[in-house]
Amino acid sequence: MSAATSTDWTITLLPGAPDTELLRQVRALAAAAEESDGNPPLSEQTLVRLGAPRGAGSLLGAYAHLVEEGDGRGALVGVAVAALPLADEPGVLELVVHPEARHSGIGTALVEASRASTDVDRLQAWAHGGHDGAARLAQRYGFAPVRELWRMRLVHPVDLPEPALPEGLTLRAFVPGRDEDAWLEANRAAFAHHPEQGALGRADLEARMAEDWFDPDGFLLAVDAQDRIAGFHWTKIHQPELGEVYVVGVVPGAQGGGLGRALTVAGIRHLVGRGIRTVMLYVDADNEPAVRLYRSLGFTRWDVDTMYAHRGRTGGATGAQVE
Repeated sequence: MSAATSTDWTITLLPGAPDTELLRQVRALAAAAEESDGNPPLSEQTLVRLGAPRGAGSLLGAYAHLVEEGDGRGALVGVAVAALPLADEPGVLELVVHPEARHSGIGTALVEASRASTDVDRLQAWAHGGHDGAARLAQRYGFAPVRELWRMRLVHPVDLPEPALPEGLTLRAFVPGRDEDAWLEANRAAFAHHPEQGALGRADLEARMAEDWFDPDGFLLAVDAQDRIAGFHWTKIHQPELGEVYVVGVVPGAQGGGLGRALTVAGIRHLVGRGIRTVMLYVDADNEPAVRLYRSLGFTRWDVDTMYAHRGRTGGATGAQVE
């Protein structure tokens, strides 16, 4: 552990997972930033790794706290999380500064503290919402945009037809305690070329199933007569009237027959049945088949997340495998 100080705040470097209290503070800081900006500043996978990191030394956190009288530690006002590369995941850098503490040099200091302890240049950096401040910070350290992840939304979805499943397939809900391994296999197949989603393991799945929002009834599986998974649509409810097309996947052997569209429609109908009036989703801007599908259902572009990589390096991509 090491620390860098200013007259107003101190930055502590901590390898590995934060303790329970610090994790609570990180989540509270992220919530304050999301309320102000309209975008979650830390990705779900980063929060999962903070709560239960996999691999020795797989995380480095830089935490900025206000300095109180008597050298006491005050409120958490900034966090930079370097999730270092694992065998099955790329390395990612994410940073958030409390809205009331911005324009004071904390963001730059967090990056400098992280650079002093790890090779930040080999990481991909997310800017959620494409803020100008993030773009300036990326440019200062030699990072350039390599990927755009769109947020799209559908407001007041109505008159969606019954989903037309391909012949031989039926739809059922995910069954906890029975379907985990089969779903992980189907997910790896559907997202074989997408390192983030395709790399999800049992611990990642269980961490999401432990969240308050998890509802197996909204985790839809398309199965054949032998109960083998051909595709899936995992939905998520954020707020009483806001739902998400969380993950749509179709295994390679079932692609090309309209299953992706049927699953998407089935999930949206499920959300509407739960009182949802706005449905959102994330999709890579260059995933043209998925973008066409979502636009045909009435989705429009809402916002964009930008991934940066150091010049000379390239980044991976993820997106829904929807034909």
